Amino acid sequence: MKPLVSILIPAFNAEDWIRDTLHSALAQTWGRIEIIVVDDGSTDSTLAVARQFASDSVRVVTQQNQGAAAARNTAFSHARGDYMQWLDADDLLAPDKIERQMEALGGDRSRRTLLCSEWGRFLYRTDRAKFVPTGLWRDLTPAEWLVRRMGENLYMQTATWLVSRDLTEAAGPWNTELLSDDDQEYFCRVLLASDGVRFAPGAKVYYRASGYGSLSYIGTSEKKREAHWRSIQLHIGYLRSLDDSARARAACVRFLQDRMVVFYPEQMEIFRQAEELATSLGGHLEVPRLSWKYSWIKALFGWRLARHAQWSLPKLRWSLVRFWDKALYRIGVPENVREDVPSVPKHASDFSGT
Repeated sequence: MKPLVSILIPAFNAEDWIRDTLHSALAQTWGRIEIIVVDDGSTDSTLAVARQFASDSVRVVTQQNQGAAAARNTAFSHARGDYMQWLDADDLLAPDKIERQMEALGGDRSRRTLLCSEWGRFLYRTDRAKFVPTGLWRDLTPAEWLVRRMGENLYMQTATWLVSRDLTEAAGPWNTELLSDDDQEYFCRVLLASDGVRFAPGAKVYYRASGYGSLSYIGTSEKKREAHWRSIQLHIGYLRSLDDSARARAACVRFLQDRMVVFYPEQMEIFRQAEELATSLGGHLEVPRLSWKYSWIKALFGWRLARHAQWSLPKLRWSLVRFWDKALYRIGVPENVREDVPSVPKHASDFSGT
């Protein structure tokens, strides 16, 4: 019998997107799936929309608002699957995403093999999704995966992973104290428990770029900055537990340097701690550099105002890009008939995201 795959969807105020997300989950060509939606105390109609899909294969659970990590832990507690497919309530899976990943295992049925896939960003139109290969888009050992991620400032989106129950249980629960970067920290622990990563070419995830409204956006939140610093320290500890070579240490220093712009100059204590950590790793940190577009503001008005401009002006640009893409999306599918049109193509070839 084919393994059962649990598609686990935490949802909070996702009324605009969750219908499409559920359609993409239900469209999977893999024969045995169950879908578990956990509404994390939404104040909009997310729960009502999700309940429209309730069936023998779709369960909808609700809880008071506790955050995405807690909702994911709740979802797993209800899961019966042999494999876990994590899926945010605004992202989409290509119809054959899970099937391609299971096929990538071939005759290897090791429950310690971690599967990942391609992913591309989009706003409203999936046909505009950009799939950009990186050094993580291949089979890798856990240590090599972390060295590349941290040393080259790379990223793997949450829904790309397909995780066996054995690995899920070995990794432990999602960390509910990490208000930022909880997904990357979680999959570090999954990696540590794995035998390695198997990449499935052609398996695709469509990642809706939420931008400055996303849960992962740190901005000026002190709590998120402190959580991010904790996640950075954990990442470094995880890599060094696997590989403490000069190359791995250099990757840790690069990882620190790339993230200091989040803290400098508002949180100098964290910056000083990071400097000490970099020194212990055989490297050193530099004061974060502002983009040339904002350096003149620094020269005239100082670091803080330049940093504020670097955070706020891209928000305006993002709003304009988002508005334009939404307008084109609505032109393509009239508002009064959109719900009668399938949200997700039935076949992988119908996606032109490459």
